[in-house]
Amino acid sequence: MSYKIIFSDIDGTLLDADRTLSQKTIKVLSELKSRFPIVLISSRMPVQMYYLQEKAGILGMPLIAYNGALVLDKGGEVLHSVEIPHALCEQIVALNEQYTQGKLHISFYNFNEWYVPQIDQWAEREERNTATTPVVKSNQEVLSLWKAQNKGAHKLMLMGEEALVEAMWEALQTQMAGQLQLYRAKNTYIEITLQNVSKLTGIEAFLAHHKEITLADAIAFGDNYNDQEMLEAVGLGVAVANAREEVKAVANDTTHHHKEDGVARYLAQMFDIEL
Repeated sequence: MSYKIIFSDIDGTLLDADRTLSQKTIKVLSELKSRFPIVLISSRMPVQMYYLQEKAGILGMPLIAYNGALVLDKGGEVLHSVEIPHALCEQIVALNEQYTQGKLHISFYNFNEWYVPQIDQWAEREERNTATTPVVKSNQEVLSLWKAQNKGAHKLMLMGEEALVEAMWEALQTQMAGQLQLYRAKNTYIEITLQNVSKLTGIEAFLAHHKEITLADAIAFGDNYNDQEMLEAVGLGVAVANAREEVKAVANDTTHHHKEDGVARYLAQMFDIEL
């Protein structure tokens, strides 16, 4: 099979133990970039992916952010954008305000904007993990600002102690069923996009503008539940060794652990690149 495009998840898949791109990964991606597009696909915001693209020598290539809610073509052209409507953002904040036992941290994201209510342990962790600095504004301030701009959120991220997160998870599923896509990468996180947003829908939106490429022409790498549909749908879905068992079950193949350059080693063998 002659493949025409590569999609790769970032955290837990492409990055090494230090949450960066290893020299082996940089070498492989740099060598392959002249053959076909290499598209980073992640729950991250675009600016949190640009510096990784730059390091790999693929800056300016397409990317898919916010688990598929925002798709950018070469040079940053917006191909697809799905926001959580302002009214739903208000409902989520109101739900959080109801909890007397404590409040969750809610981060607001739209394109390259990231707002946090305060610099707490949750904001600091995300800042370290993504090499990006947020803007401090209360949730209500952001809602007021975005209402005036007629803007919604590409993603909301709720973070806090596990018991609080669990309570919010159940409340969202009960009170806002069928309106939101909820994803829980960790027990202390909930990532929210609009219903029916996924990495697969992001890929499909991208391919709708590139008719010369089909899902069967694609290779994809991933590790977590939000990669599952993508790996199952593409021509060659590859799970890293540290992937969830459910993800491995739908993948066509597996590779080494992300801490052992799994993506780079798989591509190097496939395309005869010396590491």
